[in-house]
Amino acid sequence: MPLLGDFCLLFALALVGYCLIAGIAAALRKDATGSWLAETARRAGMASAVAVTAAALALVWAALTNDFSVSYILHHSNRALPTSYKLAALWSGQEGSLLFWSWLLAGYGFVLRLRHKVDRQLVAMTSTVLAGVQLFFLVLVNFVANPFGMMDRVVADGNGLNPLLQYPEMVIHPPMLYLGYVGFSVPFAFALAALILRYPGEKWIHITRRWTMVTWLFLTCGIFLGAHWAYAVLGWGGYWGWDPVEIASLLPWLTGTAFLHSVMMQEKRGMMKIWNVWLIFITFMLSILGTLMTRSGIVSSVHAFAQSSIGSWFVTFLAIIFLVCLAA
Repeated sequence: MPLLGDFCLLFALALVGYCLIAGIAAALRKDATGSWLAETARRAGMASAVAVTAAALALVWAALTNDFSVSYILHHSNRALPTSYKLAALWSGQEGSLLFWSWLLAGYGFVLRLRHKVDRQLVAMTSTVLAGVQLFFLVLVNFVANPFGMMDRVVADGNGLNPLLQYPEMVIHPPMLYLGYVGFSVPFAFALAALILRYPGEKWIHITRRWTMVTWLFLTCGIFLGAHWAYAVLGWGGYWGWDPVEIASLLPWLTGTAFLHSVMMQEKRGMMKIWNVWLIFITFMLSILGTLMTRSGIVSSVHAFAQSSIGSWFVTFLAIIFLVCLAA
């Protein structure tokens, strides 16, 4: 299964790379060849979701079957761990959580590409932008933080899960936060695509309204579950004054809330167009910033992973996003 997971991640990377390149080529061509390239890019993006799903299932299977030949499973699971926490091993460590992020992003992308008939031109460009985001995370899980790294020798049992994380809300809280973080990629991609295409009107806002509301709801649930978990388990005695990583999750929630309210002005009166675009850009960048804080080791937190060079990758990615947003 580890070899299958490794292969699926590489295959997904190749598919997303093709989706990005073919999508750009299709945007530059307005003839029949451009339409054909756009369709193949869409199908490659959908196929990448299947490949990432297979990789995620391979890692979960390794946890459920106690395959301690996989380094990640050795460090985040053991034989005595209840099944629910073995499932949670998918997002309880650095490598697994990045795979989980990639899987959710692929799932959002699959739904987006499935509904391409809403507006073919806009969705095609949005799919291309989303492929760029997917490419970054798939490069990470393939070459920087691969969850399928193998041990030199197989041991009888693993290290298990941090006792502080063995709480029922741990099984729900991180997925809710991730669904919120990752979900903001879709309205971000729509806004950037609309700018690139010089798309007239507010149609992109109408299309993304449900995406944004569902994403905001997931993030809201994740924040409150995390606050209760810290209050009940860690005994910090408060909700917002206890942990910088959880505070970081509040920042995109605030700008996302502002965006949901502000777009009403644009829809009704045609005002605040630039403001709304930058609100969703900032919301997405704050989501990446929250992920950076969790993974770089720049803050001390029970939520944060160990000091890692992966933080420099996220800083570079944030800089690229900011420059692209400025250029658009």
